[in-house]
Amino acid sequence: MKLSMREAMFIKKNAEKWKVYQKEDTTNPDEAYEKFITLMDDLAYAKTFYPKSKVTLWINGLAASVYQNIYINKKEKYSRIFTFWKYELPLIIQKHHHTFLFTTIIFCVFVAIGVFSSMHNPEFVNGILGNEYVQMTEDNIAKGDPFGVYKDDDKFNMFMRIGFNNIKVAFFTFAGGFILGAPTFYFLWSNGIMLGSFQFMFFANDLGLKSILVIWIHGTIEISSIIIAGAAGFILANGVLFPGTYKRLDSFKKNAKDAAKILICLIPFFIIAAFFESYITQLMSDTFDKKPDGIPSWVSVIILTFSVILIIGYFVIWPIVLHKKGIYLKKDGIVSRLQDTNV
Repeated sequence: MKLSMREAMFIKKNAEKWKVYQKEDTTNPDEAYEKFITLMDDLAYAKTFYPKSKVTLWINGLAASVYQNIYINKKEKYSRIFTFWKYELPLIIQKHHHTFLFTTIIFCVFVAIGVFSSMHNPEFVNGILGNEYVQMTEDNIAKGDPFGVYKDDDKFNMFMRIGFNNIKVAFFTFAGGFILGAPTFYFLWSNGIMLGSFQFMFFANDLGLKSILVIWIHGTIEISSIIIAGAAGFILANGVLFPGTYKRLDSFKKNAKDAAKILICLIPFFIIAAFFESYITQLMSDTFDKKPDGIPSWVSVIILTFSVILIIGYFVIWPIVLHKKGIYLKKDGIVSRLQDTNV
């Protein structure tokens, strides 16, 4: 069929654009939407003036293809969270496993220093925890309520206060990475020394096992999250201090993105820890005080076991498993396998 001058000009004006749309798949939903609107305008024009032309069928096919792409991307939004937690975050963690190991080791060293110093200097605990807090704990131990500090009649208020405070501490520990990691190091030092002194205080009063069953119900996830926040701070600092083959600014941006994702992932962990501390720790404490509303010791053992498995499984084992399977993150954040095998 012979084309009219008007149709030929219409095709000549838009053919290059249509070819680009046909060849390139758009993953950005905004770009896909703009393409779809443009094609619908062209299709409306073509159907009005050239309803039986092949170009109308071509534009219609392109518009249908772009619409399907928009629909698929819309569905992927809902699975994005699942992909992030199952693949993206663990792969980011695996990439920085050496930093996590370094942070864990230095924190354990700080805890050991706290314990050692408390053993050899009775005044050290008071200097770290404060005279008032130590005296309150000793009074609680004397009256048979050693873990009274964890008791609060307003459990929800306690939950909100603890959760907010833990998230704040994690944020400051992370933010220390902007100043080359020095504040991050300090926060880990102070928390490690404090933990060592605090834990020694209970062992010195023959309450070691009980303190583990009570305090570490929430402490396992809480302390692990602080260590992870410290690792995020060091990852941030490493971007500036050790840029490798990247430009220093590019290295910082890259590491900052990874560190921020790690920090954000800690929020649900801190919420779980705050819930345990506000609602479960007190019940476990009541058990040792022989109060009727206490819970069996095996509940504490189950929670402790679950917490350890959760932290080690998600932050250590699962990232290694993904790495060994050849699963990796592309630059655009898409998860893939070696040899272009789909996940």
